[in-house]
Amino acid sequence: MTFGFAPSSAASLSTSASAASASRLLEPAEWAAAGIPLLRNPREVVSGLHTRHHPKPATAVVAVLDPEERLLASASFIRRPAPADGWMFRNALLSQLRRVIPHDLRRRTPVRTAVLLYCREGDARWTEEDGAWMWGLRDACTLHGLRCGAYITLTRDGWQVLGEGRGGRRPHADSAPEPFATSQSPPPLPRTGGVASEVLRRAAAR
Repeated sequence: MTFGFAPSSAASLSTSASAASASRLLEPAEWAAAGIPLLRNPREVVSGLHTRHHPKPATAVVAVLDPEERLLASASFIRRPAPADGWMFRNALLSQLRRVIPHDLRRRTPVRTAVLLYCREGDARWTEEDGAWMWGLRDACTLHGLRCGAYITLTRDGWQVLGEGRGGRRPHADSAPEPFATSQSPPPLPRTGGVASEVLRRAAAR
């Protein structure tokens, strides 16, 4: 008869949790192979979100676009100081999406696209934090009935659409928001819901 010791349940849970956390990110090759739709005019999308939300490092801006890449809704929030985890990012993004726009789960094929702009420190090269945001965006889109769109980083060097190789120097993390074109009427305010939405509507009416 032989005797042995089974690993403790705590150690087992810790190992499985670490493995699960490590898998909740997407490598650049996986992202590129996922068939993410290309933005027709990424600079216009980036500039529009930058003007509306003026993100600083650690700010995420999630936006929903219609088939013509017109902005339907957007929301921004500050990333909590915790280890990067795709599941937590997914929950944060899903919470914002549910707050600003109804889901499209009844549709057979998604027609609206969610994109994510994340302002962070460092350069434009992919990081594991980016991989966690990519995983979170893809999963949040699935759960809200949206197409998963571009993931864009905004640093002090400029902006970069990861997986596409497209980017520019402006706007960047330290630049002032560009004014809306005076020849056009101001774009509609993004839906934010609740008291904030009422405050924005009143401000726009003045």
